[in-house]
Amino acid sequence: MKYKERYKQWLENPFFDDETRKELIKIENNENEIEDRFYKDLEFGTAGLRGIIGSGSNRMNKYTVGKATQGLANFIKKEKAEDKGVAIAYDSRNMSKEFSEQTALCLNANGIKCYIFESLRPVPELSYAVRKLGCVAGIMITASHNPAKYNGYKVYWEDGAQITAPKDKLIIEEVNKISDYNQIQMISKEEAIKIGLYNIIGKEIDDEYINEIKKQLQNANIIKEEKNLSIVYTPLHGTGNIPVQRILKEIGFENVNIVKEQELPDGNFSTVSYPNPEDKNAFQLALKLAKEKNAEIVLATDPDADRLGVYVKDRKTEEYKAFTGNMSALLIAEYILSQKAKKGTLAKNGVIIKSIVSSTMAKPIANEYNLKLIEVLTGFKYIGEKIKEFEISNEYKYEFGYEESYGCLVGTHARDKDAIVAVMLLCEAAAYYKKQGLTLWDQMIKMYEKYGFYKEEAISITLEGIEGAQKIQDIMRKLRKNPPKKFGNYIVEKIRDYELAKIIDVKTREEEITNLPISNVLYYELKDDAWICIRPSGTEPKIKYYIGVKGNSFEDAEQKLQMITKSIIKEKYN
Repeated sequence: MKYKERYKQWLENPFFDDETRKELIKIENNENEIEDRFYKDLEFGTAGLRGIIGSGSNRMNKYTVGKATQGLANFIKKEKAEDKGVAIAYDSRNMSKEFSEQTALCLNANGIKCYIFESLRPVPELSYAVRKLGCVAGIMITASHNPAKYNGYKVYWEDGAQITAPKDKLIIEEVNKISDYNQIQMISKEEAIKIGLYNIIGKEIDDEYINEIKKQLQNANIIKEEKNLSIVYTPLHGTGNIPVQRILKEIGFENVNIVKEQELPDGNFSTVSYPNPEDKNAFQLALKLAKEKNAEIVLATDPDADRLGVYVKDRKTEEYKAFTGNMSALLIAEYILSQKAKKGTLAKNGVIIKSIVSSTMAKPIANEYNLKLIEVLTGFKYIGEKIKEFEISNEYKYEFGYEESYGCLVGTHARDKDAIVAVMLLCEAAAYYKKQGLTLWDQMIKMYEKYGFYKEEAISITLEGIEGAQKIQDIMRKLRKNPPKKFGNYIVEKIRDYELAKIIDVKTREEEITNLPISNVLYYELKDDAWICIRPSGTEPKIKYYIGVKGNSFEDAEQKLQMITKSIIKEKYN
């Protein structure tokens, strides 16, 4: 069906409500807007849905959410898992609460029990609740760190991780079978409650989740000695506010300063244009407060509280240093691994798991503590999948997992990135090193001196709409047709093409298999531990370039990074 026909159908079909029609009438003279809203159905991908809120088949609205939920319900019924139930949580975004309730009632209409949180909760708590309650699945209504106009729908399976193969493809098939919105089943909330299918959850799960996090503390006694560590925290109007304040208070920190302007939920994110802790602009208010309070550590979590951004004060310059996601994750890793090694609690068959686009500093850290290092594709669900695999096989014991995208997981209480436990451990580490006369910045420098000056950069190029999607595919085709031989002064030694599942030695032409799922990703291994990875984003209209180098100093690493970055632009690989 062509986009104009779809637009007309949504205007004329009595199934769509008046509010939807009024919104669509307003764009009747805007051909580009009509095309963008209706040129396709909002795709239910391997992570679920994510899109701009609004009317249309290519937008997040109650009809597209209903279609996704009906497809998921049909799959759950095929699995005969209705009685296990589904846990549902939502963040602070516009329409999140409405979408979560609609999701629950659609599942209820299909005879599937639901456990829905009484108010907004973070992603890692939803992941925890799925396993705690013995659910077959979980749904999180969130668009993570995207701008305010977006919302999304993440699907988790019974292991607490986002859906992976083969379940993801099977669920997508069921969603795509819903060809008519009239197939979406619904029930009233009153009826669902009456028959025991709509269940509210809250405090009990909160308490159990927080207690699980506390089990990861390494030196609780030191926190009492350094309870006045000056901390500034902003939830960026999201779900991290209550659990972060609670955990820091309960473990003993007494000097926690909240950015009041960003404390309360706000789906419009009125104080920040992009609620992403990777973006330095998101820290403007937090850094202002940090200077007033002379804070030693400045923290921000994204709206669904799976990502953590960090600034740390350098007492030598009195400046606040920004930590990348790689830096904060690896600092946490070094802290917990060193403490466990000291206490003799580090597993002899321990493993660190990282995504292929994350810092390779993990290699020498793993070697230092005699741990296995495993790489997976981008997406924390693949780390969650490995945790489950190792729990069954006992081949390895999970010690730490991280992604460069500002997310890590300590413990196995959740199977997704957990910014709440990351906040707790980063603050504990700050207290521990402070007692030794070190700031977190001092400790990071010690790690560079010990392991090498690793430096990474991620470049995202936004290409929206039909033309943008085509441009992204053209870039990937061009790279495969004419493989780059070098980037700056770095000769390409090996090419990993994850779409072909091949690793090709450029010099010998020998090939080996990647042993990872098929994915549209290209990875270039360069000399001296340098690398480049290029992939289309799975959740946003972007193509992403990841670059990593190892230098002999900060300056050397920066020069190498800039040289490779300039070559990418010069050679028009973007």
